[in-house]
Amino acid sequence: MISAESFIKAAGKHGFSLYSGVPCSYLKPFINYVIDDPELTYIGAANEGDAVAIASGAHLGGKRSVVMFQNSGFGNAVSPISSLNMIFNIPVLIITTHRGEPGGPQDEPQHDLMGHMTDSLFDIMKVPHEIFPREEHEIEAALNRAVTHMDKTGTPYGFIMKKDTVASHTLQSKPVVKPISAQLSAPERFSTSLPTRREVLTQIVESTTEKDILFATTGFSGRSLYAVKDRPNHLYMVGSMGCIPVLGLGFALARPDLKTIVIDGDGAALMRLGAYATVGYERPANLLHILIDNEVHDSTGGQSTVSHSVDLAAVAAACGYPKVIRAKSVTEIFELCKNPISECTFVHIKTAPGEPKDLPRPKVTPIQVTERLMSLVQSL
Repeated sequence: MISAESFIKAAGKHGFSLYSGVPCSYLKPFINYVIDDPELTYIGAANEGDAVAIASGAHLGGKRSVVMFQNSGFGNAVSPISSLNMIFNIPVLIITTHRGEPGGPQDEPQHDLMGHMTDSLFDIMKVPHEIFPREEHEIEAALNRAVTHMDKTGTPYGFIMKKDTVASHTLQSKPVVKPISAQLSAPERFSTSLPTRREVLTQIVESTTEKDILFATTGFSGRSLYAVKDRPNHLYMVGSMGCIPVLGLGFALARPDLKTIVIDGDGAALMRLGAYATVGYERPANLLHILIDNEVHDSTGGQSTVSHSVDLAAVAAACGYPKVIRAKSVTEIFELCKNPISECTFVHIKTAPGEPKDLPRPKVTPIQVTERLMSLVQSL
């Protein structure tokens, strides 16, 4: 058995400073220690996939990061690991517990199947992994193997934590309760025809510089942003649907000096509404979250979402975003993106569905997107 301090201090020497995750009883002392350490950042995620995206955003901002979760929630993390980290070459250190371990201690029935699958899931996703160190003298070598792989390949590395690996640590910190304060106007429609997504994205591009970092969600949003203009400060999400707000959150926390603009869609938002609660609680002052809502899954044939019957601006306000705006024109979008922001802001704008039939796909690869974005960020 090791102490939480011994591993976390050793990890800190390798630059790991941001942790995100979902609790498990096996991880309790580990998470408690991170929460109590004022030199570290712990972001509690609504689900395991969000934790992966938060850590990935932090890496893009220059912070080595750790993801922690129970293996029963591994399925929630498969999408971002496989379609974000492994595609964009974004390395994070993954620590998952081994509930339901074959031949291990008696556990609850819901852990049995995943207990047999845990190693296989890492293998299927081509993520190298090993048993989390159980002795103090094993820690440094294990971290060296992890960091060497991450630096060489740009992809994640996994540790599987068995029961009673880390000695108890009692949580001392108390949660900070943050008030819900956003003032929200009543919803209303445009008095004239709705703008297009392309018109909104054009205003975003024209009102920002390469010192502003833009994250565009899966589907037509990223492709349309690329069509308007391709710049090193853009990231075009090609998978991990719904993860863009927390990817932007991780980045914004890692680089509070840079304006971070998240371009979201209604289908993606509805898939992971828990992300809104996490962003709304953390509320970094440099984050501008723009939801382009056309009420359909545009890139898959225009099937309706349920956003026509959901007040997503009110959802953001209820989740704690300090400032929530119902934009009534593309001019408002231009002004919001052009001017400095002083508090975490959510902007909702309704748009017409549809894109030109010749909408291009980015010719720049996801790995090239990562490399040029990180190079730019490091220079700022």
